[in-house]
Amino acid sequence: MQISQMLTKHITTLLFFGFGLWSLWDAYNDDDTDELEEVEAELDADVKSNEGADKSNNKADDDLKKKNRPFLTQFFSPIFLKAFSITFFGEWGDRSQLATIGLAAAENPMGVVIGGIIGQALCQTAAVFGGKSLATQISERFIALSGGILFIIFGIQSFFSTIES
Repeated sequence: MQISQMLTKHITTLLFFGFGLWSLWDAYNDDDTDELEEVEAELDADVKSNEGADKSNNKADDDLKKKNRPFLTQFFSPIFLKAFSITFFGEWGDRSQLATIGLAAAENPMGVVIGGIIGQALCQTAAVFGGKSLATQISERFIALSGGILFIIFGIQSFFSTIES
């Protein structure tokens, strides 16, 4: 079964607009507090309040908290799910994936899988560490706004683009 180019274009356009609006929503709903500082403060407060507490009580509390979380987040953290979905949908149907399909048709598929995984891991590692160092110099709100605007621009470009046969 082959997905039509028109359907792929429409899905891509919707994803660009969706990611753009998501980023803009994150930017406008960010409360200017540094999330890392917030988490560190909560951890410090927990450590101080639980000094001398029995570790078995902490484990029981952690197990209870885990049972009360939604099903998927019991196995995967929210940041894992967000990173996975952004990467998966960002890569789905792009040119590198299409080139990989062609390469797998002509070469050893296992070599293509391993090479693709290592290549993607290196690219994501560079993005994560580069983004982490960049984030110390630029506010998260600016990054979210810039990313949202770029995704909206890509969505507009995708909407007005024509499909070549």
